[in-house]
Amino acid sequence: MHTETERKFLVNDMSFIGEAVQANHIIQGYIAHGHGRSVRVRISDDNAYLTIKGPSPEMISRLEWEMPIPLQDAKDLLKLHISSIVEKTRYIIPTANGRKFEVDVFHGDNEGLVVAEIELGSPDEPFEKPLWLGEEVTMDKRYKNTYLAACPYKNW
Repeated sequence: MHTETERKFLVNDMSFIGEAVQANHIIQGYIAHGHGRSVRVRISDDNAYLTIKGPSPEMISRLEWEMPIPLQDAKDLLKLHISSIVEKTRYIIPTANGRKFEVDVFHGDNEGLVVAEIELGSPDEPFEKPLWLGEEVTMDKRYKNTYLAACPYKNW
């Protein structure tokens, strides 16, 4: 298990696509969540994962456990989802300091939302902000995928 430290931002424009080195179609569903914890099933192209995340009191760092699982198991587990399925295309944009931005362009009930996140070694680690990076929303729970599954962007 490791500690995940992420900062999350809105995206000003789609110019990041020209910098992307990879794009993956993702569908994910939550089979349990509450008290800041979640159990998620994700299918990314032909790969599948089961992820358990712990609470994040400061909303930046939290414990995360993730394991690859067979694709058919993930499809079966997705049938147990307790809220909407989250669907998105994730673009990977490398940074000069060896980190990467993951930019999610949401589809379905969250169409129109584009969010970038960067995983850091610590909450105060400096990083270069590209021009397409907008307002920071790390502390706004509405931009967490668990919230988007329960309260889709189209209903805001």
